Formats: sequence, C-alpha cells, structure tokens
Amino acid sequence: MAAHPLALIPMSTTYAAITGWGKCMPPAVLTNDDLSTFLETNDEWITTRTGMKERRISHVSGIEMSTVAASRALACAGLAASDVDLIVFGSTSYEEQVPNTASAVQLALGAKSAAAMDVNTACTSFLYGLTSASAMIRTGVVRNAVVIGVELISPYMDWSNRNVAVLFGDGAAAVVLQATDKAEGVLGSVLGCDAEARAVLRIRGFGCGYANRGVQLGDTLWDFDGPQIFKRAVKGMSEASAKVMKSCGVTADDIDLCIPHQANLRIIEGVAKYAGVPMDKVMLTVQKYGNMSAATVPVALVEALDEGRVRPGATLLMPAFGGGLTFCSLVVKWGDRVTPLGASDRELPSLTKTALEMVNGYRAAQDPHGRSKAGLMSPTFVEAALGA
Repeated sequence: MAAHPLALIPMSTTYAAITGWGKCMPPAVLTNDDLSTFLETNDEWITTRTGMKERRISHVSGIEMSTVAASRALACAGLAASDVDLIVFGSTSYEEQVPNTASAVQLALGAKSAAAMDVNTACTSFLYGLTSASAMIRTGVVRNAVVIGVELISPYMDWSNRNVAVLFGDGAAAVVLQATDKAEGVLGSVLGCDAEARAVLRIRGFGCGYANRGVQLGDTLWDFDGPQIFKRAVKGMSEASAKVMKSCGVTADDIDLCIPHQANLRIIEGVAKYAGVPMDKVMLTVQKYGNMSAATVPVALVEALDEGRVRPGATLLMPAFGGGLTFCSLVVKWGDRVTPLGASDRELPSLTKTALEMVNGYRAAQDPHGRSKAGLMSPTFVEAALGA
C-alpha cells in the first residue's frame, strides 16, 4: 500500500482553520426492524455484526442536503456565501457527471465567486477534500473554502442484498475553512491507496463501462468482500494514523478525540486499538446513522461539537477508508471557538413518505431483480486486463 505523507511537505506559516460546521440529516429513519420486513435478517443479527440500529433515507437530492449543511456551516462561521472562494463536493453519488455537482451547490448557495470541484475517493472523499482545500489555503490559492461530505446511497442500493443493504444510509455535513496565522486546522495528512485490492469493493452499474450494455440506470450489483475489507480497512487506517501522528509529533495520549469513518463498529474498535486510543475517546454515530460513506466523518464531527466533546485547542484524529481502496488519516488542531456565530433558517422540505415506504418504492422500481445482471457483469476491469 502506497501512502503519501502530505504532512511532510513544507508549507507556509498560513494555516486553514475550521471556523464553521453544519450537518443535514434526513428525518426519515429506517430501522433494523424495517429491514427485516423484506430481508432475511433481524435486529440482533445486524447489531451484533455492525453495531448499527438505524440509518436515514433521504427524500431530497444530495444537492439539497449539501446546500442545507453548507448554509448552516457558513452561518456558523459568520461568512457570507458571496465571499466563498472554493466549494469542494466530496461524494460518490452525483446528480450528474457533467456538469459537476459542486457547481449546483454553488448556484443554490449564491456563492457566485466560488470555484467548484467534485472529489470522489468513496468513503474518504470528505477527508481528501479537506486535505486538498487546506493545502490550497496554505499555499495562497484561495482564502477560504466550504468542504462537503455527502452521500445519497438509497436510490442505487441493491435492496435485495442483505450484506450491503443493512449497512448504508444517507446524510450530509460541511465545514468552512479560513486562512489564519495560528497553527489550527489540518496539521498533517497521510493519504494512500491499496489499489491491488480495488476489486473487493465495487458498485456495478456506475460509469461509462456499463453504457450500451442493457443496464437499467439504478440497477446495481455490489462486489463486497467483507473479510478482506475489514482486514484492509483496519490495516490502512491504523498505519496511516501511526504515520500522521509521528509526522506531527503527537502520540495517542495527545489525541483528545478520534473521529473515524463509521463503516462498522468492529472496524472502528480495531482501528482505535491499533492507534492506542481508548474507546471513550472515540466518537460514534454508526449506531444511529450507519455508514454514510463520505458523510460519516463530517457528521460525526458536527455531533461531537454539539455534544461538547470538542474542546477549544483539542487535537483530533480523523482516519477513513473507502473504495479504491483509498485510506487516510488526518491530525486536526481545533481553534478557540466551539460554538456557532450564527444560524441558518434553510431547512429541508417536509416528508411525505416514511423511510420504509421510500425504500419499498425503490425496490418496486428495481423489479424484476436481476434484469440487468448480464450487462452489470460484462465489463472487463483494469485489474483483470493486467492479470492482477
């Protein structure tokens, strides 16, 4: 696995402080008991294997969730949308490929002066985006940025596959970064990719490789090798955490709170163990939101702030892992402020259906299940072509 120790790249004395934060969680809750109405599973089976009890199902687009989260983050920072220099949209679930989705958020916010870019490294997308935006601020390319982590997984979930359908949920959160001369924000990042194992986590049905193959848009098959993902996730995040802490001159004792990707409770426990961080210093949201891919870390950060678990001057560790297989870990230094400067009145529209009703609608739209299987299984991927 190749890791890129960005923390070792010389930077100026300008830093990128996190000055605003906000989340947008869809109100519709899908419980384990709901899942048991159409899958051969139950609450005990799901909870013992994943630590998950609930997840959210969105009735709106990822753009709408992102706009609400970003509006709340900007209000928290006291920054007008018109003053934003950069919007980074971290996700795998885009409304369109062209134009990019960050541009839609720019339009919805009224951030006319902002550059806009999408980042897709699967579950690590928010932290890769946070690293990229921080580096741009530190090198003087921009003065500030809005970094979003969002996922809208429910419309393209294979709801017939118990192994993946129980794991994922929808959600969004955002942070605002602003230039400062104080040593705050991302102090160190280690980024990497275990590409030799990229085939163990694949969503078939996305991308140009499926064009003109008889695949109905929305039909997916998930290649999901749970044991391999578990082993490589723990290894990738643990090694990245050790490297970034060493490069920043901190130890596990210096970490005030670990905010990891919420893939699975057992993975989180494994990473915490190898990093030397006790579980009482680990932020958990997996039990109520499941795996929201790119949204898990920023949502957990916002909730940690809401719960008073991030103190002024705190040192945070943020490890994550995703398809590719990408991995990373960041050391973040918090500033003096842990309360918002303001609030946004932007809200989601009201619900008209329950989470289970929405999921059953997706299931009906995917019927008959298996209609796209031949097309989904037909592409030849790079690892097969290379004999990997």
